[in-house]
Order: sequence, then C-alpha cells, then structure tokens
Amino acid sequence: MSGDLLVVGSVAIDSVETPFGREEDAIGGSALYFSAAASLFARVRLVAVIGEDFPRASLGFLEEREVDLSGLARAPGRTFRWKGRYGFDLNDAQTLETHLNVFEEFDPVLGPEHRRAPFVFLANIDPDLQYRVLDQVDDPALIAADTMNFWIEGKRKALLRTLERVDLLVLNEAEARMLADEPNLVRASQVIRSWGPKGVVIKRGEYGALYFCDGHIFAAPAYPLEALCDPTGAGDSFAGGLMGYLASTGNVEPDNVRRAIVFGSAMASFNVEDFSFRRLQRLTYPEVAERFRQFKALTHFEAEM
Repeated sequence: MSGDLLVVGSVAIDSVETPFGREEDAIGGSALYFSAAASLFARVRLVAVIGEDFPRASLGFLEEREVDLSGLARAPGRTFRWKGRYGFDLNDAQTLETHLNVFEEFDPVLGPEHRRAPFVFLANIDPDLQYRVLDQVDDPALIAADTMNFWIEGKRKALLRTLERVDLLVLNEAEARMLADEPNLVRASQVIRSWGPKGVVIKRGEYGALYFCDGHIFAAPAYPLEALCDPTGAGDSFAGGLMGYLASTGNVEPDNVRRAIVFGSAMASFNVEDFSFRRLQRLTYPEVAERFRQFKALTHFEAEM
C-alpha cells in the first residue's frame, strides 16, 4: 500500500565551510534535507519547529512539490543553528557551534493526517521524542529511524526502548559500531536487529551503504563524482530517497529495499554537488531515474563459470 510519508526532525539554519567554499545562514536540518529528497517520490508530511528568524519563503520549492508544511510550527525565539567545517575528508564534520534555541523545547504533536501516514521516518532527534511520536501514529506499514552518537552515549536506554518499535534503522558505520559495541559491521547489525529492527542500513559515506535483513546482505556503492562541494545533509537525503521510494511503491520487502537504497544513494550524490539545497531544489525526477540507471551500469558484471 503506497501512501503518505511522515518525517519528524529538525529544521535549522546552517553555516558551513568546506575546502570548496563557504555558506552562511543557509536553511538546513534533517527534516528539510529528508523532505527535499523524498518529495520527488511521494507526498511528504513534515513535523518540526522553527523560530521567528527562519525565512519561511525559502521553502517555496517544497510547497511546489506539495510537501505538507502544516506541521512546521513557528515558536518565539531563534531557530536551531549549526556551524561546522569539513576538511578534505568530507566524511566527518567538525562542529564549531550548536545552538538548539527553539528546538530545545520541541515536543511533536501530530495532526490527524500525520497520524494516518503509512510510512514514518524518525529523523535524528531525542529518542524520547521519537518514542512519543510512535505513541501518536496509527498502524504504519513501515517505521524507520535515524540516530547519532550523542543519543547513543547519552540516552542509550531511551534509544533501545524506541528501537523495539522500529522496523528499519538507518545510521552510519561509526554509530553502528558504537551502538552495538562491536567493531565488525556484520555482527553489529545482528546485535542491533536482536533489539527489534527487522533491517539495518549502514551508511558508509564515500564507500556506499550496507543493508542487513534476515537472509539478505546488500552492498551499494557510492556514485563516483568528479566534483563534491558540501556533504551537509547527505545522510538525510539518502534516507529521504530510500523512504520516498518505499512510500511510492508501498513495497517493503527486502528486494525493494535494495532498490530503495540505490535511489537513496542517488539522492545523496546529487546533494553533495552544491551547497545547501541548491542542487536538490533544481533536481528533477528524470535526472534521478537516469542516475539510478547509471548505478545499475556501474555495478553490473557478467558471471563466468
């Protein structure tokens, strides 16, 4: 059953420096990057909070894609702000400043349409908030979640409680190792799946992604790009492409998750080609479909027995 896709996460104002340039006061946040990618596949319903300083008009491209922004609440105060720097190893960001501002008091409240969404993505937010969202949704076909080392270290008990109710966990390889306390990613995925998730997707940056499910192991490459500009939001764009494709097809079987991972990888590859949302904003579905075909050609080979 295909249908709407709910995302609950952060909306931010970012200042980013990479070896290839600098961007000040750009819109960002996990929920926005996710929505920008997922909206090329499915109808997205976004729940987040912004402050009085957020330029709401900058989200016009999401409204043109019919993203439901009715759950984007404006609160007194300043928007969540993040400032970071990337070196030539674009896999890791150095956080220079973080100001939670209105995001510190974020307590998601879902409307009727949000509650009924058959596909739910819990972006990288406090696991207690993720749990409260799950208390409000009806019976989704798929619940997926992201997390980070901050929550793994500081709120492990709450995170494990949330994972009991999650079908698919999406996280990077350092987080997978930390969460499972296991250096081997195959064994780490087994540990994580023993806590509840049926599937685990491990993002590996420039080395692609791994997917583990009962009886299934899938490795997808990253798309080889000549020019990379800004990796901010790449993981969220990956998750948006993955979940958007699953929501558009209504098929959550492992073989379809494999295809969804390649679409996620395609969206992440577009995201890093420019700062902020510049590339995702002008991206079209035919471009995505063509890159999906390029991924297929990239990984195809003939077996000789």
